[in-house]
Amino acid sequence: MKNIFKLMVLFALLFCGSSCSDDEESTVARLEVTAANLNGVWQLAEWNGQPLAEDTYCYIKFNRKDQTFEMYQKFDSMYARYITGSFSIRKDPYLGAVIAGVYDYGNGDWNNEYIVTDLLESGSMVWTATEDKSDINKYVRCDRIPDEIIEEVKADQE
Repeated sequence: MKNIFKLMVLFALLFCGSSCSDDEESTVARLEVTAANLNGVWQLAEWNGQPLAEDTYCYIKFNRKDQTFEMYQKFDSMYARYITGSFSIRKDPYLGAVIAGVYDYGNGDWNNEYIVTDLLESGSMVWTATEDKSDINKYVRCDRIPDEIIEEVKADQE
């Protein structure tokens, strides 16, 4: 009886050893949605499940210290724009982490507040508009805003 028990334990360990390790590898490290974890540059990679159209972009740089953002955008306009403002993150008991923003120079609030999910250590996150669950944005972390984007924004503002 003792040998049968040992054999069952050995079988269980071998079985779990081959399948459980795969589960551990597929587990992705998620980060808490905080200003510190958002700090840096993010590029809008997908909007509503689709890549952005050619010659469009949106980069947003979050500054955790003073909770401000800088946005380089050519997404909803034919001209490149540089937009600044501040952001806040609140924890909603039903929705989770919600990010909201206010544009500088009295230009108002962002069009939506967004539920931030899947903030991954590997460098991506998903935003879903609180008022329109079909408005889904995927961002990926970048080292910096490309020089040609900065130059295009400067040229369009002159």
